[in-house]
Amino acid sequence: MTIAHLLEDFGMNTSAEPALPAVSEELIEEQRLVSFENGYSAGWDDAVTAKDQESSRISAELANSLEDLSFTYHEAQSQLLDSLDPMFKVLTSAVLPDAMAASFGHHIVDQLADMAKGQTDQPMQIVVAPGEAAPVRSLLPDNFSVPVTVQEDSVLSPGQAYLGIGSTECEINCDALLESIQDSIEAFTYHAKEDSQYG
Repeated sequence: MTIAHLLEDFGMNTSAEPALPAVSEELIEEQRLVSFENGYSAGWDDAVTAKDQESSRISAELANSLEDLSFTYHEAQSQLLDSLDPMFKVLTSAVLPDAMAASFGHHIVDQLADMAKGQTDQPMQIVVAPGEAAPVRSLLPDNFSVPVTVQEDSVLSPGQAYLGIGSTECEINCDALLESIQDSIEAFTYHAKEDSQYG
């Protein structure tokens, strides 16, 4: 009996491995194209997603910037109105009354000259507040072709006058004009503040 069965055999025992099925070049090329298409599609999707995210970020930043700009505009407008309010009050309480008082007589003469156009043969009458007749008379030119009478009426207050030529009459009322200007300025500042506060 031999001991061959006890020893390991290092001989060429080649058992046949199962043969892999043959892959054609067309199948390999088709798999490459499918892989390329999948990779291209995934890259495209990533680019579109990144672009959408960037657009959303830019839109959000733009909206924030516009909101900040709008707030800054309304804040500046409010501060401007707050600084203009005292100036408007001084203008309507001191500057305009003095300017109107200084030019009251000139305004009467200008208005009378406008009214006299086409009615040069009619007598002219000016009624003013007490104490204002002499200053008005001094402003009337000497070359009026018709008589001009200047009277004082205690019912009128300074800055008021009635002018008459024939059947045409006109009232000059500086106080009413100043009050109208003050009301307009107050309405403007009120509405501007409301608009800046509530948009």
